[in-house]
Amino acid sequence: MTPKLTVFGEVLWDVLPDVRLAGGATMNVAAHLQRYGMDVSFISRVGHDELGAELLAFMTQQGLDTQWVQTGETHLTGIAKANVSDSNEVTYKILHPVAWDYIQFDAAAAQQVADSDFFVYGTLAARDHTTRDTLLRYLARPGSGHTCIPVFDVNLRPPHYTREQVLELLSFAGIVKMNEHEIREVTGWLTPFENEKQAMAFLIDHFKLDMFVLTCGAEGARVLTGSGEYHQHPGFTVEVADTIGSGDAFLGAFLYQTATGHPLSESLEFACAAGAFVAGKAGALPAFGETDILDFIHTQQPSLPQYPVTH
Repeated sequence: MTPKLTVFGEVLWDVLPDVRLAGGATMNVAAHLQRYGMDVSFISRVGHDELGAELLAFMTQQGLDTQWVQTGETHLTGIAKANVSDSNEVTYKILHPVAWDYIQFDAAAAQQVADSDFFVYGTLAARDHTTRDTLLRYLARPGSGHTCIPVFDVNLRPPHYTREQVLELLSFAGIVKMNEHEIREVTGWLTPFENEKQAMAFLIDHFKLDMFVLTCGAEGARVLTGSGEYHQHPGFTVEVADTIGSGDAFLGAFLYQTATGHPLSESLEFACAAGAFVAGKAGALPAFGETDILDFIHTQQPSLPQYPVTH
């Protein structure tokens, strides 16, 4: 049976100096999962405006089912202005409030979450109380004898989060993904930071997590499970076009591999390759498929400088 995943959060337009691209971390993850043939549902909200209609058309073109994407009358579709002056560290000015700050609770969508194998959510959509309350209701809803694993993609975009919000969302998670800057900040709220592996183990124990995934810049990525299984990958080489969406590509690829039963070491390698591949192309959703990622892995030269997998 094809794994079923529900993704909850923001969808928006990334506005670059010379182009406007459909984006939002959670929408990107959903689109990547769709490309790998997963059964994906995406819960979000757009405005009743031209930009919202264009986003709905884009998602449909990507193969995403938009039945759970609400259309609001009172707030505009989301926009983020991206600064790509440093191709390795893209920064954003994210408009607030917008439509996805007002995702309404839906009992049918809640059942969709409960029936899923994985429920993916992030930090940004929880910045305002309406969408945060909806998310918390979905996370707190018990399944009917079915285990749905909550996946928290920590994506700290100042000033759109608080310590209290992030810690609350961590308390519901089964799998968590962070980058090296985020793990240092979050761990520092709770205990002295020693090193990444110590921090991963601490957070797993503190929040009773099943798995922690860490992207580590030039050192690639690491994964640690609650049972102590540990893997790391050094990353891949690519000439960076921009890093928009590379972390989303990483997470989508990792979840695809994990959901379909691949060993963790293979899942981590595939995810690192997907993140690097996307960083070598413009925008968050360049055209590619699983075969492209496997070819990319097979053609790498380990002696060349490594590409840092980041958000």
